[in-house]
Amino acid sequence: MTPMKSALISTAATAALLLSGAASASDQQELYSRSLAATCANCHGTNGKSVKDAVLPSLAGMKSDYLAEQMQAFKSGARPATIMHQIAKGFSDEQIKTLASYFASQQP
Repeated sequence: MTPMKSALISTAATAALLLSGAASASDQQELYSRSLAATCANCHGTNGKSVKDAVLPSLAGMKSDYLAEQMQAFKSGARPATIMHQIAKGFSDEQIKTLASYFASQQP
């Protein structure tokens, strides 16, 4: 299964659970965090774990504050990038915090 297809399935499952009311608040937050993180999988690997010898870094296990700071730098244009500045602009500040927390909680 491609990372994009996996992300779409994850997002659809999240939406179904949220709409059904079957998930608790913490389950809903976890599903929301995972669905946001799935948008990063094409470049940074599933759950932020890049493949061995990848050009792009793994995000899993990085410090939350560092990740949020870098995303904000991409978003503002302070950190140059080929594509990340465009991607980062699509996330709200709250979503950036959610992503940073999620990846920080993942095992490298």
